Amino acid sequence: MHINFPLLLVIAVAVTGLLALLDYIWFAPQRRRAVASYQSQVQVADPGALQRLNKEPLLVEYGKSFFPVLAVVLILRSFLVEPFQIPSGSMKPTLEVGDFILVNKFAYGIRLPVLETKVIPVGDPQRGDVMVFRYPNDPRINYIKRVVGLPGDRIGYADKQLSVNGEVVQRELLRTISDDEVPAGHPLQALAQVDIYLEQLGEEAHEARYKRLSQTPPAREWVVPEGHYFMVGDNRDNSNDSRYWSAPEMPQELWGMVPDNYIVGKAFAVWMHWPEPKLSNLPSFSRVGLIN
Repeated sequence: MHINFPLLLVIAVAVTGLLALLDYIWFAPQRRRAVASYQSQVQVADPGALQRLNKEPLLVEYGKSFFPVLAVVLILRSFLVEPFQIPSGSMKPTLEVGDFILVNKFAYGIRLPVLETKVIPVGDPQRGDVMVFRYPNDPRINYIKRVVGLPGDRIGYADKQLSVNGEVVQRELLRTISDDEVPAGHPLQALAQVDIYLEQLGEEAHEARYKRLSQTPPAREWVVPEGHYFMVGDNRDNSNDSRYWSAPEMPQELWGMVPDNYIVGKAFAVWMHWPEPKLSNLPSFSRVGLIN
């Protein structure tokens, strides 16, 4: 079951704000009039009676207490920064399972919460950005991948090599490591290795991971429509991304494409790492840093 937390937060802010407003324009004046009437009828006011007359209804008291806190949270996560947890290894080695990241919500424009409508343009995604977005085949789910294709780009993937507008993405082999995604006891565990490359995609270089024993997918090419983006995970042989998405209800030219209104924000930092199972592990801050 997917919980629409932004919608719940908006509703909570609206309800608590309404209670605070009702208290300001209706209940508080009534309390003040009751106190004034009582004080005019006695020579010495009883502190207990004044406290009872001034007491806010319990629902109003809770609403006024929670409203500023919820409003601040709504503003922060809707327009400034929102935290996310990495649930899969599709962005290894850049992001590991259990990383807690921060996402800049205004880097690509100010958007209304829930509606996700851009109201103030600020900037556009750049090639090489690590971006959080809503999965096109199920917008209730947030995905995180790297921006490879911008509107109008021609993206190719052949022999495990990315190309952008006919130019091969430059890469340099950094190291070869054992494939930790192969289950223990697998007959190929000793042979399974992963090549880590340094790729130059956009202005920043980043690391990408390629399995030596994985099958090479057939060569394909895509043209990114206007207002859309082509997303690929850094764990190239274990990432559900634009190369594989399809949906029968969509035009084929939109398969794998992320529309602009599905963008959540730009991932820019890891602030904590807490692997599963959380009850058996302690949070770690060894991976804290900016995301390339």
